[in-house]
Amino acid sequence: MTRKQRRASLVGLAVAVLGLAVFLVVYALRDTIVFFHTPKEVVEKQVPPGKRIRLGGLVAEGSLKRGTGLSVEFAITDTAKTIPVSYTGILPDLFREGQGVVAEGKLDASGRFQADYVLAKHDENYMPPEVAKSLKEQGLWQHTGKETKDRGQK
Repeated sequence: MTRKQRRASLVGLAVAVLGLAVFLVVYALRDTIVFFHTPKEVVEKQVPPGKRIRLGGLVAEGSLKRGTGLSVEFAITDTAKTIPVSYTGILPDLFREGQGVVAEGKLDASGRFQADYVLAKHDENYMPPEVAKSLKEQGLWQHTGKETKDRGQK
């Protein structure tokens, strides 16, 4: 075997080992990756009960109901579909009806979303990028705040 062939063999082996490592990392993370879905996507894709997802949209007006202790019920909407949400815990200070929210959890058999975490906007101009994109696609985007540019763009 010539020197050139040995070098090519080593490079091929290194690429194969690197490819295998990437595959194993992606395979190991496949169950822990949680994707964002709007209520319309959850209904259209028929997300199965028990699968962990992130549900994002706007807190539906008139849907916030506080239960006993820390239990809260509200609904998340993207104006096309609405999904009821149950959550037990402390809501973010800026959580309110009509504002952008992302909840992480799973659907139960009745179609109610059981949230483990609820994330709300952190200032007057913030909305989760996925929610803003979904609202823009539906022609419902009504951003009134100052637009920001990405770094590096002029």
